[in-house]
Amino acid sequence: MADDDLSSPLLQSPRADQSHVIIAVQDDDSGSDPSDQDQHTRRNQTRHNFLIGNNHKDGSICWSGSSRNPYEFVGSDGLSVPGTTTADPFRNDTPGVTGVYEIVKIMVCVPIALARLVLFALCLLVGYIATKLALGGWKDNQNPMPRWRCRIMWITRLSSRFYHWIRRKGKPAPREIAPIVVSNHISYIEPIFYFYELSPTIVASESHDSLPFVGTIIRAMQVIYVNRFSQSSRKNAVSEIKRKASCNRFPRVLLFPEGTTTNGKFIISFQLGAFIPGYPIQPVVVRYPHIHFDQSWGNISLAKLMFRMFTQFHNFMEVEYLPVVFPSNNQKENALQFAEREKASIYMVEMARMESFLFQLFHISSNEAVGFLDKFLSMNPDSSGCVMLSEFLRVLRLKPCTLSVEVCLVQFFLPFL
Repeated sequence: MADDDLSSPLLQSPRADQSHVIIAVQDDDSGSDPSDQDQHTRRNQTRHNFLIGNNHKDGSICWSGSSRNPYEFVGSDGLSVPGTTTADPFRNDTPGVTGVYEIVKIMVCVPIALARLVLFALCLLVGYIATKLALGGWKDNQNPMPRWRCRIMWITRLSSRFYHWIRRKGKPAPREIAPIVVSNHISYIEPIFYFYELSPTIVASESHDSLPFVGTIIRAMQVIYVNRFSQSSRKNAVSEIKRKASCNRFPRVLLFPEGTTTNGKFIISFQLGAFIPGYPIQPVVVRYPHIHFDQSWGNISLAKLMFRMFTQFHNFMEVEYLPVVFPSNNQKENALQFAEREKASIYMVEMARMESFLFQLFHISSNEAVGFLDKFLSMNPDSSGCVMLSEFLRVLRLKPCTLSVEVCLVQFFLPFL
């Protein structure tokens, strides 16, 4: 490139003999106000004497000089780096035990926690026995549960009244007005509370049926099972929601439209099952006011969450029943528009784009991604996400002596390519 090329000085690195670069700004003080003379003098000294930095051989610049603020001469107060704006709707605020107060409180509450654990197990056992009696000999899952069986289930409902201090705002609407209730999902406490409060029919994952004790109880609630990754299962679930919501002999239908637990600070994308039938919906907001312990089921295990909850002096819960939302008389309003009226946009975190992101980047569906995640979790990763080589080879059913690590990695990640 020619020396007289105008672009070459801008593209070349500073020469070795150019050890410093000086800012020299021409200043015209004519016509200035005498009262500003001191301010102009200070700015002139900074403009003419400030040293930008030492140019290193690699072309980098190291700031130095009489001021740490290189833009002071233009009236800047300094440089600041804004914090991250990434929203994490699943992060628990207090995942670990920190502070002397929390440590002392846990030590004091250990005997109380043992008593609460025994009481919890006893209530669960009583509720389980009552539920088995209510379900005994009853095979008709398509029709509402007979009234005498529902009376037996009252024992289970009373057993589910846990030790939270509950503050209620508003009242649940009659079932004839709002046959569908939607709520946010923060902890494992909400299903227990709603079972005691409303005794609704719930929509749950098929995997919940195999849970000990819990599976039996939710079957008595005439649960609507759904596999969110199966289109036919979702379609059948919507039909069941519409069928049971249209008949006043069935309990009202409870759904958690977010489909998972969050920390309660944000709203993630809604599943549309509650809005497709087009029936009035009563939204309910659940909060857990706290200072020392966050009860959200986020990046914390269930065992640790229960232990921390049992070792608190008090656990507070706030339930607010909001006004019933009626579908628009305008037939053009679809389920998506109906759901949009439920959201607070300033707290919305979009999660639905993840499915298209997975397909565009890895060419896999969300169902396949869950399969890979299950396989990864079966490798027993630690808290940092690392797995032992022996676990990695065990899940892949490979012997360490048969293939090299590189071949194993290629075989495992080949479906992503």
